[in-house]
Amino acid sequence: MSVKDALREQRIETPSWAYANSGTRFKVFAQQGVPRTPYEKIDDAAVVHRLTGVAPTVALHIPWDKVDDYGKLASYARDRGVALGAINSNVFQDDDYKLGSVCHPDPAVRRKAIGHLLECVDIMDQTGSRDLKLWFADGLNYPGQDNIRARQDRLSEALHETCERLGADQRMLLEYKLFEPAFYTTDVPDWGTAYAHCMQLGEKAQVVIDTGHHAPGTNIEFIVSFLLRAGKLGAFDFNSRFYADDDLMVGAADPFQLFRIMHEIVLADALKPAAGIAFMLDQCHNLEAKIPAIIRSVLNVQEATAKALLVDVEELSAAQRSGDVLAANGALMDAYNTDVRPLLRELREEMGLDPDPMAAYRRSGYAEQIVRERVGGEAAGWGA
Repeated sequence: MSVKDALREQRIETPSWAYANSGTRFKVFAQQGVPRTPYEKIDDAAVVHRLTGVAPTVALHIPWDKVDDYGKLASYARDRGVALGAINSNVFQDDDYKLGSVCHPDPAVRRKAIGHLLECVDIMDQTGSRDLKLWFADGLNYPGQDNIRARQDRLSEALHETCERLGADQRMLLEYKLFEPAFYTTDVPDWGTAYAHCMQLGEKAQVVIDTGHHAPGTNIEFIVSFLLRAGKLGAFDFNSRFYADDDLMVGAADPFQLFRIMHEIVLADALKPAAGIAFMLDQCHNLEAKIPAIIRSVLNVQEATAKALLVDVEELSAAQRSGDVLAANGALMDAYNTDVRPLLRELREEMGLDPDPMAAYRRSGYAEQIVRERVGGEAAGWGA
C-alpha cells in the first residue's frame, strides 16, 4: 500500500467533550458558541470530518452526553456524515464515589458503579458502538486508607461482570493513569496493571494508552510495541503533556514522541482500521478555540503518521542487523525531518478537500455562525 493510500484510510476519532467548555480545578473559561447539547457537539464533529476527511466518528461520554433516544442521536450523526464511536463511562463525578467506585469498600456503591457500566453497554447496543472505554479515578491518598489487594479483587469482579455483558462485536477498553485524583496509589496506575486485568478477561478486553498518563520520561513506544506483540493494544487517547495529565493538543509538546509511537504502529501494520486499534483524541481546549484546535490535532496526527510511513524500513533493518547504530538512527531521523505538509496538501486535493483545513475553517464562517445561533441555554461543560 502506498503512503497516500495508507493516509487516506487513516481514521481519527474526536471526543464530544473536547467541543465543550473545559478548564482546570481553578477555573473554566467559557467560550462563545460552544455546544449546548450532544446534537450540537455532533454538528461540530461533522465540520472537523468534512474538512479533514479522516475523523468520521465522535466518542460520547455518559452522562455528559445523555439523551432520551440514542438511536435518534445515532441517526442524526449519520445524516451529518459521521457516526457515534466509543462510549466512555463516568464513575468519578458523583459524591458517592468519594472513596472510589468499583473499588469502593461499600458494596452498595460498587453496585451503583457497575450499574452505570452496564447502562453504558445498553447505550452501545442503541448507538452501534463497538468500544466501551473505562477509566477509573479510584485510588487512595494515604497509607492504610483501604486494603490495596482487596481493591484489586473488587476491580476484577466489576470488570468481569461488565465484560460478560458485552455483545459479540463489542469490546472493553481499559485505561490507566499514574496518579490524580488519587496520590498515594491509583487502582489502575499503569499499563502492566491494565494488561494483567485484560489478560484475565480474555479477547474482548484491550488496553488504552493515554499518552498523558505516564511518569515523565516514560518510553511510551516500548509500551506500544509490547502491547502490539501481545495483541492487547485496543486504542490510543492522544494528547500532549509537559508535566502531568495536561490534555494539550497532541503533538504540541513532543512531536518526535508521536512520530516514534506511529513508527511502531506502522511497523506492526496496525494503522489500517481492520487492525482494530482506535486512534482517539482525548483533549481539553481550555484557552484555544475548540474546533480549530481539534482540526490542528488531527493534522498533527496525520503529519506524524506520514513521517512514520516514510521510514525506509529496508535500510533501517539492514542497519539494525549489522549493528550500525548511527545508520539505524539516521534512517529514522531522515523520515522525521521530512516536511510532509506538501504531501498531505496534495492528498487532500485528491480527496476533494481543501488542502489547508485550518484556513478552510476560518473562511467557512462556521465559528461566527455558532456564536450567533447558540444563544441561551446552558453550554456543555463541567462548570466554573
